[in-house]
Amino acid sequence: MKKGWVSWWIANGIWIALFAIGTFIVWTREVDGAGVTQTPELKLVAFIVLLIAFIIPLTIQIIWMIINLKKDRPS
Repeated sequence: MKKGWVSWWIANGIWIALFAIGTFIVWTREVDGAGVTQTPELKLVAFIVLLIAFIIPLTIQIIWMIINLKKDRPS
């Protein structure tokens, strides 16, 4: 496996772990940083904000994957 793919898989693992940890924190906390009690609706809003924040790294990872695929294709 080439260095580009190894780096891509490591980066994906880090992003997946960060997203999982963030999701766990959002869904298990009772009170947020401002002292507001979290209802299921507020937890959903916080999760959607987290999801939107992870769209940028997802886009970068997809572009990186396309570049890796084009490099591996025989000319």
